[in-house]
This record gives sequence, structure tokens and C-alpha cells, in this order.
Amino acid sequence: MINIVTLCRSKKSTLPLNSRDSLRFFRSEICCEKMAKEPVRVLVTGAAGQIGYALVPMIARGVMLGADQPVILHMLDIPPAAEALEGVKMELIDAAYPLLKGVVATTDAVEACKGVNIAVMVGGFPRKEGMERKDVMSKNVSIYKSQASALEKHAAANCKVLVVANPANTNALILKEFAPSIPEKNITCLTRLDHNRALGQISERLKVQVSDVKNVIIWGNHSSTQYPDVNHATVKTAEGEKLVRGLVADDDWLNSEFITIVQQRGAAIIKARKLSSALSAASSACDHIRDWVLGTPEGTWVSMGVYSDGSYNVPSGLIYSFPVTCKNGEWSIVQGLSIDDFSRKKLDLTAQELSEEKTLAYSCLS
Repeated sequence: MINIVTLCRSKKSTLPLNSRDSLRFFRSEICCEKMAKEPVRVLVTGAAGQIGYALVPMIARGVMLGADQPVILHMLDIPPAAEALEGVKMELIDAAYPLLKGVVATTDAVEACKGVNIAVMVGGFPRKEGMERKDVMSKNVSIYKSQASALEKHAAANCKVLVVANPANTNALILKEFAPSIPEKNITCLTRLDHNRALGQISERLKVQVSDVKNVIIWGNHSSTQYPDVNHATVKTAEGEKLVRGLVADDDWLNSEFITIVQQRGAAIIKARKLSSALSAASSACDHIRDWVLGTPEGTWVSMGVYSDGSYNVPSGLIYSFPVTCKNGEWSIVQGLSIDDFSRKKLDLTAQELSEEKTLAYSCLS
């Protein structure tokens, strides 16, 4: 039994010991001490790169897992980036984040993966000018095969994995193949960036707050075949929730230009910045993990690349983006949504591309 008087004295309280407020305060102190959370170990690969550099401070600040969740960051990068990675570690220390309880910065995949609860796989081999698609796939298959093996052997049980590096869906599929003890429901890829881009475009078009728009869907591949779908999306108005399609009142725009803008947004940013998306990708990765771990709001779904179970006639065995809800650390595909003929063709087209990518990736393995 904790003695309140002793605790008060130990904390050198200036409140009177017979004060109800004092008693209430110290009960709160005891409760907080008892309920302090254990740190979560979060791995970020490619941590010295653009996205990693934007992402790690967000994690350390609590954007990903909440303002009451301590974290230990594990950062992995390739040997040529070791000095830059050490610089990132120095900056994290200098920022003095209260939630950050430790930093591991390494070029050794085994060390990086030890005990991690969440893995955000940002590192990958980018396509360079003159490279064939198979060359890029071969490089990434090799990377994800190796990192999958390290996670398989050294990550914590029930580790959650988010693949960001492109081709994200197929990289996630390869990782799944070589980390068989990690449940298939724990391996996902990032299409939340595309989801957020779609929300942003509708917000801009209707001149409403982006927080008032919900339930867009990204179907399929994180590529130019993805299908941004607003058929079930709504906007909160003074008169209640209204369908996006009715408020926009321009099917030609929604079925053509809107889709193209979202599909090509990454290329447009590269053209403008002369660098790829970093801030928005990092923010979306935080959104993805936060909703997965802490849950989606009632009545709201988000887009995640997950292992297909055949829902909506999408071939099983692909990592495909679906609308999902999350609760108690688990995602579930939203069922029963109507799919019109236009949408059906789009869903099938992006599934076909993913099937071709899968075939190409498996050919690289052999």
C-alpha cells in the first residue's frame, strides 16, 4: 500500500497534506506512474533518405503512435549512407523529444530488426534512367528477400510491417514470402498517400475542409493504374453528410481528370520539386500506422494495400489496396460496396498489372 503522506513528502509538495486537491493530485501521480507505457520499437529503413528524414521526427514526436506512447527508433540504411545516418541520429538527440527513449542507427539489418514491433520499409532501389522494369524489380526482390529474412528471425512477435518503397505492393508480397512466420495480415503497403491525395483534390474542388471529406477509396496498385473512387465518399455539410459525386456534379471530371491527377500526382511533384514526395509520404505512413494500431473513427474507412482474400473478385494472393476499417490493431476489408461497370473495369485493370508484377518478381527469384 502506497503511503500518500510519504509520497507527498518525497515529492516536496507545497500543497497542504489534508487538502482534497492534494490527495486527488497524488492519486493521479500514482496512476500515471503505474500506467506508463512501455516503449514501442519502430524500424525505419532508408532512414537517411528524404522520406526517412521527414518520417523519424514525426514518429519521435508522437504523430504515428500518439502523444503518450514512448518509442525507440531503429534506423537502417546502406553502408554508403552510414555517415548521413549518424547525422540523423545526432539531430534526433539534439531535438530532445520527450517520447524518444532510444535510437539505434546501423547498416546491419540484423541489428536493426532486433525486437522491432513496427517496421516501416522505406528503403528500396529506385528506377534510374535507362533501366528496364525487370532490372529494378530484380534489385528490389533481392533487397526485400534479405530484409524479410532479418525480420523473420529477429523482429518481435506480431510485428506490423508497412512497405513504402516502390513497387510497394510487390515488394510487400516478396517480403511476405520470405517472412512466413509474420502473419499475412501484418504485412501491408502504403496507398494512404494516394488516399490522402484524393481527399485533398476533393477538398480543393469543393472548397471545404479536408477533414470534412471521408471514405474515398484507392483500389489496387500504388502505380498509375490505381483507381481513386469517390462513389461512396461523403462531405460533412451544415445539412448533414452528402455524397461527393452529387456535390461535385461533374461526372466527366470525376471519371477522368480527377483520377489522372491522383494517379500522376507523384510525377507532378517531381517535376515541381525536382525531388520525389517526402513530407506527404512520411505523413501518410504515420496515418497508416496510427489508424492500424489505434483504430479508424466510427463510420470512416481508409485505403491500405493488404493481402487479398478474394473480396470484390480481386484475385487472392496479391497485395491490393482496399477500403478497410481498423480496430484493436486489426484491419478488415469493408464489404458490400456496390461496384458499377466503370469501376469494375478499373479494378480489373490494376489487378492485372499486379498479377504481371508478381510474375515478374517471381521470375527474378529464379
